[in-house]
Amino acid sequence: MINALKEQLKLLTHPGETVVCALSGGADSMALLWGLYLLREDLGLTLCAAHFNHNLRGGESDADEQFVRAFCDRYDIKLHVGSAEVKPGKKGLEAAAREARYAFFSTLPGKIATAHTADDNAETVLMHLVRGTGLKGLGGIAPVNGSLIRPMLNITRQQVEAFLEEYHIPHIEDSSNAADDFLRNRIRHRVMPLLQAENPRLAENVSAMAQRLRRDEEALAQLADFQELPGVTNLKTLAPAVRSRMLERFLKENGVREPEAQHIALAESLVFSPKPSASAEFPGGVRLARNYDRLEVRSSEAPLDTRFLPENGVLEIPGWRITVQPAQEICNTQNVFTVQPQGKILVRCRLHGDEIKLPGGSKSVKKLFIDRKIPAHQRLQIPVIADDAGLIGVCGIGVNQTRIAGTLPAVQIQVEKLG
Repeated sequence: MINALKEQLKLLTHPGETVVCALSGGADSMALLWGLYLLREDLGLTLCAAHFNHNLRGGESDADEQFVRAFCDRYDIKLHVGSAEVKPGKKGLEAAAREARYAFFSTLPGKIATAHTADDNAETVLMHLVRGTGLKGLGGIAPVNGSLIRPMLNITRQQVEAFLEEYHIPHIEDSSNAADDFLRNRIRHRVMPLLQAENPRLAENVSAMAQRLRRDEEALAQLADFQELPGVTNLKTLAPAVRSRMLERFLKENGVREPEAQHIALAESLVFSPKPSASAEFPGGVRLARNYDRLEVRSSEAPLDTRFLPENGVLEIPGWRITVQPAQEICNTQNVFTVQPQGKILVRCRLHGDEIKLPGGSKSVKKLFIDRKIPAHQRLQIPVIADDAGLIGVCGIGVNQTRIAGTLPAVQIQVEKLG
């Protein structure tokens, strides 16, 4: 075991670094501590240890703390001790304990070495399989995660036990490991022995496979790297494995904290939707929408409020200024309408059934917005001018040809976009 540990530490550390061994007092962590103790001078490392008391097993938890304190004192190993009253969170007691423990580790200087073995890695892969996973989950435990290192992923629990026996290193047994309350324990006690009966090298093989798959995942992640998410046309041409990773990252960067397979599939459905303005809702109040060849994250905009225009004056609404005055000449552009209104003039958003006649013929306002590639989320914010006789004009589109004033006197409506 010591040679395998040394080779991994050479890859994961540098001379002069401080390595803090996460020490529970169990067999795996005691083996790691002792291995680090034997190798510290050869590798030029400063060795410390860290113990976290979860206070979950009463006097037994305190006894564990006293055990590791006594061992570290005996060999003059600096020990950091933390503790907390851990309570179950949304993901359960085990997850809450892990979060509290790693939060404590993150406060310590140097690299934190944890004693995860090949068996732990194989159990993790099987847990992910049971719950449902992809390539990332099949990659098991990461050898490196920030300041955390796991130098024992190539070492089996059987090798650990032989190493402890060889050097007569004591360890303690956590009574909770004997119970089948947690999925990991059930896999360890019931599933692993059956599989190891078929292949005694199961843990080593699965752990090695996980590390290979983790490298494959890293390669795919590099292919899926982007500064700006490609357009829909390009996304469609990508390999599904690359496209899904791009969409997963895009969702994470835009507020979906933990995209699941169903969320990535929903994003892909927008990419392949025949509707250029398709949209969908995601966790965290995130709304993803197509803007023709782009995917955008946006908030839903409320429809434009209906307001009456003054007979002669200025009305400002969010994003727009509308001026009504007597016409000096007949002039009609995309944002200037010269008309002879009937009744009161109002400004509103597009309504179902709105139709306008332009020089090229009559068309629904909805179809005009689509033809001009106006994003769907913006369409209800574009002012439509109307009166008792119907639609007068659409801002940015033009005047309804059936409403143009033929002679003066007439009213001129001028629309100006703000900002």
